[in-house]
Amino acid sequence: MSIVIILVVIALFVFGLIGIYNRIVRLRNRRQNAFADIDVQLRQRHDLVPQLVESVKGYATHERELLTRITEARSAAINATTIDDKIRTENQLTQALQGLKVAVEAYPDLKANQNFLQLQEELSDIENKLAAARRFFNAATTEYNNSIETFPANLIAGSFGFKREVLFDLGESRTGMEEPPKISFNS
Repeated sequence: MSIVIILVVIALFVFGLIGIYNRIVRLRNRRQNAFADIDVQLRQRHDLVPQLVESVKGYATHERELLTRITEARSAAINATTIDDKIRTENQLTQALQGLKVAVEAYPDLKANQNFLQLQEELSDIENKLAAARRFFNAATTEYNNSIETFPANLIAGSFGFKREVLFDLGESRTGMEEPPKISFNS
């Protein structure tokens, strides 16, 4: 009888460990899935950037450095392979696009151009969707990080090489980014 009790306790312990491990794996996969949603929005953003650059080129001949920086940031973002690299390069692209918004203010004719207006609306829509996807990703990342850092899951997580993951933080460009983008075409 005591052997049966010991076996039941051991079985419960093993099943508990398996349950904790499986929960961590599900949370890690949820985080990766959340980033896949961000990737979709980033792809749309990357596709719009060359159109925006071309629209601005005709008006902003002396803004070549800014346009080059945007193009380079877009290229780096497209070529990023890891989630951490994508987060870093997307933050650089976001900062470059902020510079474009400031530069456009100097061109009243450009601000009235229908193609440019449509591109700006699409970019604004994508930025809003991206903000929502980032919030979901950060929630999934936080839940994953909490699961691997709390007892007893932290013992299992450490044994199987699960590590803390980074949030999709806007970093230094956070100032002024807490609200959805606003587009004003008033001169």
